[in-house]
Amino acid sequence: MLHSTYGGGCMTKRYYGYYASPIGILEIITSDCAIISAMFVEETKENTEEAEILKEAIKQFDEYFKGIRKDFEIECEMQGTEFQKRVWKALTEIPYGETRSYKQQAIKIGNEKATRAVGNANGKNLISIIIPCHRVIGSDKSLTGYAGGLNRKQWLLEHEKEISRK
Repeated sequence: MLHSTYGGGCMTKRYYGYYASPIGILEIITSDCAIISAMFVEETKENTEEAEILKEAIKQFDEYFKGIRKDFEIECEMQGTEFQKRVWKALTEIPYGETRSYKQQAIKIGNEKATRAVGNANGKNLISIIIPCHRVIGSDKSLTGYAGGLNRKQWLLEHEKEISRK
């Protein structure tokens, strides 16, 4: 089960680490007790000393990409508005290997007319894959918007569907 705090956690020191996934380099930033960001980057910077949570995050990402892990069990700290936090929480409720439309997500958070706002909040998600904004697609089943690029979004969706079939 994913544990989330939505602001106000332990933001003492930041730790940076990198995971070379099959679809690119993930830069993972943590505090002493939570993931703050996990985003695809083009190049690595210098690693910092590794906090235990950073080592655990890299391990869980490795398990995800190897098809061993479907659910992340790690503390995440999300910084955003109350609306964004509701959207991000709803993302964590989309089952592995499934997709939802932006409209379905808007209905899920109790505001059917907020489709565009849901898309904007998804775009501000800094913890990719763990907070699975890649699972949200257009109502016509088209792939739309993903900070990591549509090619990565497609790969992630195909990866999850393939693992779900096993």
